Amino acid sequence: MKLNHSFLTIIAFLSISFCFGQMDSYSKKIELKGIDSLWHTIELPNIVFEDINTNISDIRVYGVTATDTIEAPYLHKVSKAENSNSEISFNLINSVNNSKGYFYTYELPQKETINEILLNIEDPNFNWEITLEGSQHQKQWFTILEDYRILSINNDQTNYSFTTLKFSDASFRYYRVLIKSKEKPSLTSVNISKKAKKPAEYRDYDVQSFNVSQEDKKTIIDIDLKNRVPLNLLELTVDDKIDYYRSISIQYLVDSVKTEKGYYHNYSPLATKTLSSMEDNSFQLPSTLAQKLRVIILNNDNQPLKVSNVKLKGYLHTLTTRFTEPATYFLVYGKPYDNFPNYDISKTTVSLPKNITKLDFGSVVEIPKPEIETINPIFENKWWLWVIIGVVILLLGYFTIGMMKKEL
Repeated sequence: MKLNHSFLTIIAFLSISFCFGQMDSYSKKIELKGIDSLWHTIELPNIVFEDINTNISDIRVYGVTATDTIEAPYLHKVSKAENSNSEISFNLINSVNNSKGYFYTYELPQKETINEILLNIEDPNFNWEITLEGSQHQKQWFTILEDYRILSINNDQTNYSFTTLKFSDASFRYYRVLIKSKEKPSLTSVNISKKAKKPAEYRDYDVQSFNVSQEDKKTIIDIDLKNRVPLNLLELTVDDKIDYYRSISIQYLVDSVKTEKGYYHNYSPLATKTLSSMEDNSFQLPSTLAQKLRVIILNNDNQPLKVSNVKLKGYLHTLTTRFTEPATYFLVYGKPYDNFPNYDISKTTVSLPKNITKLDFGSVVEIPKPEIETINPIFENKWWLWVIIGVVILLLGYFTIGMMKKEL
């Protein structure tokens, strides 16, 4: 019995050591509170993004018991927009013109709900107004869009085109497009569609500061956030009421190097967009972890625009986690070069309950690292080393002289 008891004690000790050994390789942990069912969601707080890898691969959920460790599997979800686009077939039944411009009438085989018409126009430069109307029998027409502008600019400084008619859901059998142009547009094709879109859910980030400066026909906007966070959307507020079309470059800070002249900031390109008075200046960004952003507006020979405000947003990152055993669970993160976890639930169809509750968090705790024992050298005093070297030299000399005497 004593042997079995000792054996079980050793096994328990090794299990606990292995458990904490797993967590020791990560830098921080947060206790998860409110676990009372099989499934829960964990909405990653901003503070987690300070220490995780760029690809968000080093996140784990560990449960600790008296004798064991449990890794709880999860499904990582990002709150992106969900699109369901459907192209609608149609026929061009009329193409005429008068003093107002050029009319194009389209018939849908059956009454469909649409909200977007894309005009593919080959003319390189134009600035036209559009009227869009709908009718059920071509006897009475209802205005859907009026004085709607489409535009194309193609020169050495700008290459910009906006020819998409966007409107609220409409359901007519016939649609008539009037392009108010004196010359016949080179309208090569048309796409009619229904854009069904579930909007993305964003988290707003506090902009700690943003600075606007002018340099060599450029407006430079430096944006500082409180923390390093995942960025997905940039919104700029431009106060100017004039028409404008400016190319912009969006960059993020990779690192900073201290030099004799101060810090050198190394920025990397994130996206190239067009700032336009015709569209809302809201720009989708490739998902990037960053704390500092720089926006460069190319003014060319134009007056700088007045940018009065900026907003940065990011998708919500949620872990839908399965808890199968009672334990004290922690969200663990911060391990350079860690691989993505490989869970069965990510490869199979999982039936999730409709109402999954969200967990609360404890405080962020640094995970202590095991101390590495240093082994002292055999001879800490260097005089011992000199004494030993001297003894070796004397012994070698003694035996050498002895051998020389024998030979004589």
